[in-house]
Amino acid sequence: MKNIYLLLSLLLISSACNAPKTTNKQKNTPVNEFAIIIHGGAGTILKKNMTPEKETAYKTKLEEAIRTGYEILKNGGSSGDAVVKTIQVMEESPLFNAGKGAVFTHDETNELDASFMDGKTLNAGAVAGVKDIKSPIEAARIVMTNSDHVMLSGSGASQFAKEQGLEIVDPSYFYTENRFKSLQRIKDKEKTALDHDDKEASFYDTDIKNSKFGTVGCVALDKNGNITAGTSTGGMTNKRWGRIGDSPIIGSGTYANNKTCGVSSTGWGEYFIRSQVAYDISAQMEYQQKSLKEATKDVIQNKLTKLGGTGGVVALDKNGNMSFEFNTAGMYRASMNDKGDLIIKIYND
Repeated sequence: MKNIYLLLSLLLISSACNAPKTTNKQKNTPVNEFAIIIHGGAGTILKKNMTPEKETAYKTKLEEAIRTGYEILKNGGSSGDAVVKTIQVMEESPLFNAGKGAVFTHDETNELDASFMDGKTLNAGAVAGVKDIKSPIEAARIVMTNSDHVMLSGSGASQFAKEQGLEIVDPSYFYTENRFKSLQRIKDKEKTALDHDDKEASFYDTDIKNSKFGTVGCVALDKNGNITAGTSTGGMTNKRWGRIGDSPIIGSGTYANNKTCGVSSTGWGEYFIRSQVAYDISAQMEYQQKSLKEATKDVIQNKLTKLGGTGGVVALDKNGNMSFEFNTAGMYRASMNDKGDLIIKIYND
């Protein structure tokens, strides 16, 4: 009998030794030396509402943006430079609700927000409600590097940007006819609404069907293992009273930590603020040992959705794993890894 027990014990030990690697081991295996992932907003983006010409325009601009950052990373540049230069391509395009394509407030002005975070130092910078800074993402980075603060707003942020030599433009630079017409349609809808509880009147935009979802963002991992995340937006169409969403708020719209991941959010900002979406993904990875995919799925599909929030994130972990996660019909998105593999998608497919 003792011999049988001994034999069984040896078999169990042998099985344990030959067992597959643990999940944690797999999570710690690098898959990309460097990588980059971007979004251009999420919402009710349906193929039936998109012309072939417009779809091509979005995909072309997404590719231009991500290849800009990819070349920087490929040549040994920093993830910080890659994030800023990539986002600037989208800020300068009227296709996206950021920079040049920013939506209009109720008062028919453009108020821009952006944030930037360095995963190595956990330092961060942000600007909110600015009206004349050509590149809000550049301003956010300068707040991080050249000031003792994290967030500057309004005229103070503009004054700081001027003193730092950033490009200042006349507010008319941000005017685009389609965004202005979207605001007028919303105002007309408000005027004719029989019930003031018609909340969607404040959010509707013909370009993406949900004007609160046009934000752009980028996360990059460089060859030195540093993660940087950035987000830039024009906010919500028809917003009032100096409303600020999640995009300039560290932990909500943007978060980066070399120990875990980098995240950029796009969605209904109030819910992302209340959920601390970007930080929650990192925290689940750090404290619950979840993979990037597990954490992004739980935060977006479970926690955010149950709260009533809609939108999504792009995320990139320290090993180069990437995740697109959203609970809307679509999200403008793209990614590239160290092998040059390019993915560009719009719809939920």
